[in-house]
Amino acid sequence: MAKKWYKQLYFQVLLSIAIGVLLGYFFPQLAIKMKPLGDGFIKLIRMMIAPIIFTTVVTGIASMKDFREVGGIGIKALIYFELVTVFALIIGLIVANLYRPGEGLNIDVQSLKSTSFASYTSSAPDFDSVSFLLNIIPDTLVGAFTKGDILPVLLISILFGFGILHHGERLKPFVSAFEQLSTVLFSIIGFIMKLAPFGAFGAIAYTVGAYGLHTLIALGRLVISVYVTNFLFVAIVLGFIARMNGFSLWRFLNYIKEEIVIVLGTSSSEAVLPRMISKLEKLGCGKTVVGLVLPAGYTFNLDGTSIYLTMATLFIAQALNIPLDFSQQLTILAILLLTSKGAAAVTGGGFIVLAATLSTIHTLPVEGVVLLLGVDKFMSEARSITNLIGNGVATIVIAKWESDFDVAAAQEIGVLR
Repeated sequence: MAKKWYKQLYFQVLLSIAIGVLLGYFFPQLAIKMKPLGDGFIKLIRMMIAPIIFTTVVTGIASMKDFREVGGIGIKALIYFELVTVFALIIGLIVANLYRPGEGLNIDVQSLKSTSFASYTSSAPDFDSVSFLLNIIPDTLVGAFTKGDILPVLLISILFGFGILHHGERLKPFVSAFEQLSTVLFSIIGFIMKLAPFGAFGAIAYTVGAYGLHTLIALGRLVISVYVTNFLFVAIVLGFIARMNGFSLWRFLNYIKEEIVIVLGTSSSEAVLPRMISKLEKLGCGKTVVGLVLPAGYTFNLDGTSIYLTMATLFIAQALNIPLDFSQQLTILAILLLTSKGAAAVTGGGFIVLAATLSTIHTLPVEGVVLLLGVDKFMSEARSITNLIGNGVATIVIAKWESDFDVAAAQEIGVLR
């Protein structure tokens, strides 16, 4: 028997978001004090991410026939991630050139000299691909879990899975123990998700109370263009990919609507990573594919972040009246294709990546990022939701390519065309 509408999690979260916005608008000082509710909920979820990824990946790899299967999944996933990221970057450039959200602001770069963005730009010189790759390797085996970074945990999980697979049948009881542990972990996630309405309320109340809805008016063109561009990317690019692979994007979105609403309230796609792992497995995607593709996508397949970075770069150029020709824009696209990969792994990653990109191309002043400080929080929902949907679609596509997809389960849920 289906739950009544007012008992559905997505309705409760939407109601909490609405109440949070009202509190933030009318009582901003009180709303700012609600921040611990959002932070606490995100911390509870992040506490569970590392062990869930570990048990999912280990049991998935250990149940495979040989090492080559894992390599095949990884190569296909990385190729897919790169191709889709290119489309996201190109769409961001096209819309920013046509809509020109920064045009007419006529801001003098000297007026941007400020220390308010120093904490973001100070990390830019050290943010490079070599450092990013080295950070995937944890200092210690346990350190991968204590820091909570996804890629080091994924690396340890893959190595551990390979170790079990190498010894074959002798360690099968070990795999069974991990499967039982995974069941317990997902039960705990179920308990934590009951707090999602409080987390969404606290996060959105703080955002509106601290930054104010008035900031949306001043930079409304940029905010609108980012939301519209993300919608177009999901509808056109991801919709086409879904159609070509035999499933309906809109039915899939309906299937994950609770996760989308939670991300809308918390501005964090990590908040639903454990639930997405569970839901994609129920949808019919193989455990190994889900365990490898979805966590990796949180670093390598940031479609919404890629759109934001290209549009933010062109917005700064337009606001400062600095023309960028076609070759300069292609250079920016190429640089972002590399630098965007680490945005999720760094606190304030969007600003750090943007600052790193601006300091690399030397055409735009790094100080331009200060223009985005007021509205960045309002755009984070759009890019987080797009990242979430993009990684869900990627997991289904790779599962189908690997013939590791339960068609009967997907038909029962109703996402196939």
